[in-house]
Order: sequence, then structure tokens, then C-alpha cells
Amino acid sequence: MEIITIVGARPQFVKAAVVSREISKHADIRETIVHTGQHFDPNMSNLFFEEMCIPHPTYNLNINNLGHGAMTGKMLEEIEKILLDRKPDWVLVYGDTNSTLAGALAAKKLHIKVAHVEAGLRSFNMEMPEEINRILTDRISDTLFCPTETAIENLRQEGFDHFPTRIVTSGDVMLDAALFYQTHSRPPKVELSDHFVLATLHRAENTDHPQHLMDIIHALETISREQEVICPLHPRTRSKLETQNYDTKNSPIHFIEPVGYLEMLYLLNHCSLVMTDSGGLQKESFFFKKYCITLRNETEWTELVENGYNSLAGNSYEVIMDTYRKYHVPNFSKSLYGDGHAAKIIVDTLIHP
Repeated sequence: MEIITIVGARPQFVKAAVVSREISKHADIRETIVHTGQHFDPNMSNLFFEEMCIPHPTYNLNINNLGHGAMTGKMLEEIEKILLDRKPDWVLVYGDTNSTLAGALAAKKLHIKVAHVEAGLRSFNMEMPEEINRILTDRISDTLFCPTETAIENLRQEGFDHFPTRIVTSGDVMLDAALFYQTHSRPPKVELSDHFVLATLHRAENTDHPQHLMDIIHALETISREQEVICPLHPRTRSKLETQNYDTKNSPIHFIEPVGYLEMLYLLNHCSLVMTDSGGLQKESFFFKKYCITLRNETEWTELVENGYNSLAGNSYEVIMDTYRKYHVPNFSKSLYGDGHAAKIIVDTLIHP
């Protein structure tokens, strides 16, 4: 059996790594990793692959810095060439990037089976490119690996019970990754206090609107008077703050350079609270038993909100501060994302479809 795995960003490599380790236990399975290059990341050096125990990609398409249509179209063209040459049994895609959709489309048009990991997630915000990607990928996939019961219910509501698609409750591969990599975590090269808030900010809906951006920054400044706020600064956010003539070096917020996955796990493990507009970090906060205030108006991880582990605060200063004042640490006894064996379930299903 041959599997081709399509990835386009560092988080997808982390997810794919835990599945690749499970695949490597089967001598009769050959995996080929295709990196589209969607998110150019200077941190993805040879050292990154060695430290993270991640197989190097066989192909690097280096497709980035294009509009959505041009990027997806170019990926579709190049991935199709690889599939025609390799003729795999399965194409495995992760999440909701343009790489995900392009890989699924290329495979389906060549009648190659598609498996989608992290299927069934919905933010119900069609202005998000990721929402479009995940909906379309789900619809054309042959097997859908769902991390939660909420994801399965989303698919049922969309009529997937009537489609020739296999739906599998796999649990979340990011829980597998967090459990594996937490013993390898390391502190970033900055001085940390005993109690700090971990904040991340990068989504266009926040950074591209000056009022939204500065409302969030003002809230983080206010919170920093009570406890340190550590904020790894995304390049997009840095650029937008510079446009606003905001002095990050003299801010009460402790801005630091972007960190890798191992450093982020360390920060998650040692912080007192998470504030973010990231999708993945909301979930990882739960893995590390940290309350999360989400700087968005919706989330794909609705079960976190419904069970009291997450609050949606949007980008209004008043709402963010009100949410911060009222939050309390809940009992993290529930298991929402499986038991850390999602990779095994995924591989066993591919072997025995």
C-alpha cells in the first residue's frame, strides 16, 4: 500500500508526524510526504525535522505568496503530476488549508481515495477561507476522521449519512502530538515570571482592522498591569502594529519573537491563562488544562465553549475585559478529544477500509 500525505504548514507537519510514526510500524505501507510550501517558514530547517522526529518531505513544491485561486490552482496542477507518477492507494490530507483542498481535489479527479483528518469541523463563518476548504474537502473525501462527536454531528446535519463516505471517530491527532512532544518541550530564550498570560494574535479579521487590533492590544496592556502577558509576535501582527506606530519594544506587553512548537508547549504548560485567535491553540490549552479566552466571535471547537473551558470574547475591549474579569478555572476532568491514540485508529482504518 502507498499513501501520499499532503501538508503545507508547520502545524500540519506536527499532525502528520504522529501518523507517520504509526505508519512506519507497518513494513507493507510506503508513505510519501508532499510539502506544498504554502506557508513559507524559515524555522522549518533540517534541525526542525530532526528535533521533531518528522520525516523529510519527498517533494517540496514551494508554492506560496499567491492569491487563493492562483495558489490552489498551482498546487492542484503540481500534485496531480505526482499522483499520476506514484499512483497511490490513498491521499491523506489534514485540516483546512489550500493545500488540503488541492490535495483532495487532485486525488478525487484521478479516482484515488481521499482520507481527511480533522473532518467535520465548522465555524459556520463562510467568510473564512478555511471554512470553505474544510467543507469542500469533507464532501469529496472517502473517509472522514473526526476528532469529536460535535464534528460527527455537523456531518450528520449536512446529510453525510446519505453519502458513500466512511465516518470514523478517531480522536484528535493533536492530542497524540501534545502527549508525545511535551517531554521534549523547552523554554524560549526569554525570562519568564511565575504567572503569565500567553497571548497570540494573527488572524486577518483582527490584524487587518485597526480598531479591532488596537482594542485587543489595549486589553492586553490592561491585563499586563495585573500579570505578565507574553505574546509571541506573528510577522503579520508586527507589520500592522508598525503601521499604527505602536512601539512594541516599550509596550507593557512582553512581545517575544515567534516560537517553535516545542517552545509553545512549554509556554502552554507554564502559563496561567491563554488568550488567542488561533484555532489549534484553543484546543491545546485544554490539553494542558488552561482556560482559554478566544479573541474571535466563533470557534470550530464549540465543545470547549459548551463545557466551560473556553469563552468567545471577540475583539471588543469591553467584552475582552469583562470575560477576563469573570473567568474561572474549571474542572478539566472531561475527555473531549479521545485518549491519545488517534494515529493508530487512522492507520488501522486505512489498512482495513
